[in-house]
Amino acid sequence: MLDNINEILLTLTVALAVAAVAVRLLLRANRIEWIKRFLTWLLEYVDVGLSALVIALVVRSFVVEPFKIPSSSMEDTLLIGDQLFVNRFIYGMRIPYISSRPLALRKPVRGDIVVFIPPHRRDTDFIKRVIGTPGDTIEIKNQVVSVNGRVIEEPYVRHKEPRILSRLNYRRDNLEKITVPPGKYFMMGDNRDRSEDSRYWGYASLADMKGKAMIIYFSWNHENATPAWNLVEKIRWRRLFRAIR
Repeated sequence: MLDNINEILLTLTVALAVAAVAVRLLLRANRIEWIKRFLTWLLEYVDVGLSALVIALVVRSFVVEPFKIPSSSMEDTLLIGDQLFVNRFIYGMRIPYISSRPLALRKPVRGDIVVFIPPHRRDTDFIKRVIGTPGDTIEIKNQVVSVNGRVIEEPYVRHKEPRILSRLNYRRDNLEKITVPPGKYFMMGDNRDRSEDSRYWGYASLADMKGKAMIIYFSWNHENATPAWNLVEKIRWRRLFRAIR
């Protein structure tokens, strides 16, 4: 979803750049005064639009990008309808087909909430919490997560199903010891009973990390029965500008 918007911005940027070159060529070639004035006026607007698109493209690609929560997998930390900003530069530049991340401030650490592309659904952005980093040993016993032999404190976790599944259904509530490979991360949703995460599809790659969730800038309650035009009732005012932890 995020990359599709970037592709649109890039297409518009290229189109305006071509238009700017074409208008400049017409301006040089044309000797009729009123046409030159029109082309000069048009060129000013094309240049302004081109500058705005370039800035938008750079910001979205390397600095900050919006993301909308589509599912309940991160409740109650993040709710359906939350709209947040993603820090694109903290893990470094993401370059297609290249595993390294140049200019990174740091690597993902346990507890980070990250937007990424999962290995099994390459056309979809997921948002989960980092639980295991490269080299960590992960084990889950009856919903309790241990990392490197120690139970970790997870005050953000919610269990909304009334029972614990047996070891025969280990993928949700029980997981035998595994070691996170180099360059990979074990990701889990805070809503543990309703999250499609690393327990089911494996590991997220550092190369696929789009950025760290920073702040909720808007939140829209889709479940509220109030008509859509009544913004006052449907906006979750207490969630606005809340830092994400």
